[in-house]
Amino acid sequence: MKFTYPAVFKKEENGRYSGRFVDLEGCEVDGYSLDDAIRNAILAEGDWIRLELLEDEPVMPLITDIEDISLREGEIARNIAVNVRFYEGWDE
Repeated sequence: MKFTYPAVFKKEENGRYSGRFVDLEGCEVDGYSLDDAIRNAILAEGDWIRLELLEDEPVMPLITDIEDISLREGEIARNIAVNVRFYEGWDE
């Protein structure tokens, strides 16, 4: 199943990039470059979703439209998509 959530990235003073998912509470990333931060975001989003799906009653957050995100100076928003494979017994 494909999940796509928006993330907001910003270049920090030290030259690294930090990122956060608008809808996935506590899901934050960083990287040496924007591409690195996006790769880390893909991994973090997949992990966040897999953990949520292991809960007794998983609640997937509503997805904020990227057009509705208020960005501060220097921030950029990107939709981050991951495919999560379901397999027999995944919810056991």
